Amino acid sequence: MAAAAAAAAVALSNGSSGDSKAEFAEIYNKLKQEMLEDPAFEFTDESLQWIDRMLDYNVLGGKCNRGLSVIDSYKILKGVDVLSKEETFLACTLGWCIEWLQAYFLVLDDIMDNSQTRRGQPCWFRVPQVGLIAVNDGIILRSHISRILQRHYKGKPYYVDLIDLFNEVEFKSASGQLLDLITTHEGEKDLTKYNLNVHRRIVQYKTSYYSFYLPVACALLLSGENLDNFGDVKNILVEMGTYFQVQDDYLDCFGDPEIIGKIGTDIEDNKCSWLVVQALEHANESQKRILLENYGKSDPESVANVKGLYKELNLEAVFHKYEKESYNKLIADIEAQPSKAVQKVLRSFLDKIYKREM
Repeated sequence: MAAAAAAAAVALSNGSSGDSKAEFAEIYNKLKQEMLEDPAFEFTDESLQWIDRMLDYNVLGGKCNRGLSVIDSYKILKGVDVLSKEETFLACTLGWCIEWLQAYFLVLDDIMDNSQTRRGQPCWFRVPQVGLIAVNDGIILRSHISRILQRHYKGKPYYVDLIDLFNEVEFKSASGQLLDLITTHEGEKDLTKYNLNVHRRIVQYKTSYYSFYLPVACALLLSGENLDNFGDVKNILVEMGTYFQVQDDYLDCFGDPEIIGKIGTDIEDNKCSWLVVQALEHANESQKRILLENYGKSDPESVANVKGLYKELNLEAVFHKYEKESYNKLIADIEAQPSKAVQKVLRSFLDKIYKREM
């Protein structure tokens, strides 16, 4: 869930007001304090210090864009620029529940991927004295979401819908992670497993639901809407997340590291990326042999051979054609929505990611 998720967060944050960010940050401290004072468990001083440090280390440090998107979407749905104090608290708290979910995913994801760093610091499980205690910390992070929802939304008419929503999104994300893991086993290279259908499923379930659909679904529930009436909105946001990931795969290879802020490693990491899937679709037998001999290797010559093949197959043009077609379809689907406010929410998401360079 890692690099793409982080990129999604950066993209989705553009447009959040400074006031929203300040209010959002303030409410984190309140929620953390509630967790540290939770009467359901008799904390020792040592365990309190652990939880305090663990929360700041893992929940903070990102752009908080999914969380901020709840507030922005809620304002648009209500047709206001300023929310009441209670509305602000409820929207920010749901936003933080998404950030807690993100932290839970990333703590465990880093262990599964044996990663070294996250957000410019060592992964939590690599911090001295943490190790595989991080697995339990991930479980604690997830349990906090249920505690927060129970504490602040139990009397609300949409409480059960919120529980169902977070459970559904967690299940879809974990299932997408499973598909990714068993498709790209470490130490095992089998490009015959890679195709557009597999890539699409991994992307939709690992990233699209919790990065694009979940913030809007939370805002819809806050607005008193029934999510059963917004199946088309879910489909549009999931499609938007798919388009976003294809962009990410493209930028990993063809993006300027100075602009995107990282050097792409999808080729070396044997990722089931959109580019390798397209290469397999377009390549002749001799070109496929080049892929099989070089993909998933970290030496510069192999990476250069794969990138050379991508250029030979003109995958840059293939991407730009895909991008134009995806954008046009998304615009048509958005404009078909009966609610102007919903259209505005969806356009705000699309405008932040269309033709992005980072």
